[in-house]
Amino acid sequence: MPAKPLSTNSICQVAIVVRDVERCAQTWAKLLGVATPNISITDTADKSHAVYRGAPTSARAKLAFFSMGQVKLELIEPVGEPSTWKEFLDKKGEGVHHIAFQVTDTEQEAQTLQAHGMAVVQKGDFTGGRYAYVDGESQLGVTLELLQNT
Repeated sequence: MPAKPLSTNSICQVAIVVRDVERCAQTWAKLLGVATPNISITDTADKSHAVYRGAPTSARAKLAFFSMGQVKLELIEPVGEPSTWKEFLDKKGEGVHHIAFQVTDTEQEAQTLQAHGMAVVQKGDFTGGRYAYVDGESQLGVTLELLQNT
C-alpha cells in the first residue's frame, strides 16, 4: 500500500540559513523596499524542549521574518549547537534550509513523511506551537518543516 500524502500542499514558509541575520535582513529589506523586521531569538531549552538527532539540545537561533503574501521568508542564524541549522551552515554554507507546511498534527504528519522514507532530524516547541524538521534532501533536495500552531 502506498504511503498517504501530507494533509496539505500549501507552503507557508521558505527559510534561509545565514551567518549574520541582522546584515542579511537589512539587505533583504532594501531589496524588497520594506522595513527591516525585528530580530527574535528562539526559546531556551527549558521552553523549546528541542531534540536534535534524538538527543536534547540547547541550540538556539536568531530569526527574522518577511511576509511575502501566502509565504513568509525566514532568515535563521544558528546560535550554539548542535542543530540542523548549524549542521547545514557548516556543510553547505548559507542557503535555503527548508520549506514549511502549516499542519494541524505535527506527529501524524511526521509519521506520514517517515512512510515516504524521510526522518525527523530536529523538533521542538515554540511559544504558540511546535515544529519538526524532516530530512527530505535525498528525495526532494530540501528539508521540510512541519509547523503546528496550538
